[in-house]
Amino acid sequence: MHWMIEPYRRYFDFGGRSRRLEYWMFWLFYWIVMVVIAGLFGYNDNVVRGPMSISVHRSLTPLGNGISSVFWLVSVVPWLAVSVRRLHDQNRTGWLMLLVLIPFFGWFALLVLMLLDGTPGDNRFGPDPKGRGTVDVFR
Repeated sequence: MHWMIEPYRRYFDFGGRSRRLEYWMFWLFYWIVMVVIAGLFGYNDNVVRGPMSISVHRSLTPLGNGISSVFWLVSVVPWLAVSVRRLHDQNRTGWLMLLVLIPFFGWFALLVLMLLDGTPGDNRFGPDPKGRGTVDVFR
């Protein structure tokens, strides 16, 4: 549970490094809350009858939509911060978050970057969050 809410504790902290565990537990927590909101407040089924077909559009109820929107607004800054710290863990600049502006390929590239392990030891963004030291080959 600690890893799920750590990004909310470090709300505006764009400095330092974050482990993969912190990033992915944040996403797991976010989606669990969204599923619970959907389960508690249900869906509206809107039936649209066309000349040749019938389609059903599902959407959250107005209350559920409002609560999920507020939760998204509360979560967007911690998502940006933990994503930037995750890139810092790999000794990359946080400006790579602008990849999300490229449709499909930018999101895919960012997903791949979030799956990569961080650099062992200290880097220009701070100490290793896993506590790994650098390897000395000449010992």
